Amino acid sequence: MEPISVIRASAMPLPRADVDTDQIIPSDWLKRVERTGFGAGLFAEWREDPDFVLNDPRYSGAQILVAGSNFGVGSSREHAVWALQDYGFKAIVSPRFGDIFRNNCTKVGIVPVVVKSEVAERLFSAIARNPKTEIVVDVTNLRITSKDAGVDEPFELDEFTQYRFLNGLDDIGLTMLHGQAIDDFEAGRPGFMPSLTRR
Repeated sequence: MEPISVIRASAMPLPRADVDTDQIIPSDWLKRVERTGFGAGLFAEWREDPDFVLNDPRYSGAQILVAGSNFGVGSSREHAVWALQDYGFKAIVSPRFGDIFRNNCTKVGIVPVVVKSEVAERLFSAIARNPKTEIVVDVTNLRITSKDAGVDEPFELDEFTQYRFLNGLDDIGLTMLHGQAIDDFEAGRPGFMPSLTRR
């Protein structure tokens, strides 16, 4: 996972409430054994509609998704987050997230930004006027800003999650911080016990 301090990008609007993980990545895509390639299946059923926002070239290259309330509810499938990341999103802005989905975002490096409903509406309006509206998600100072939308608001991340983003630490990275302690422990295990290292 790459360190994230500031995301400065255009956004894609998805003003739908209660978007669940089955809509984000349909179950047909859960047969894949890799963690990559899920971007092609992002909102696969909705993308059959030519007017769906992902088919709109005005929003190509957007790295921030501004969504309606209760985004990511439903099943706990990590594939939903993998699909959003594989497509190119680095942050998702919503008035509310499904708890498991939000937690999955933080583990792979997508910043979940919770804003008030009126802030989301201001962002939707600005993006509708100008699809290249710039939004800044500042993880260092925990603020979301957009000059075009008249937005300059704090958002919350717990200190540990903020630390993980700023230092680019996923679960494996956190474990590797204790590499020497793990090696020392393994070196002291009796030879007849299973070991992580070759002897």
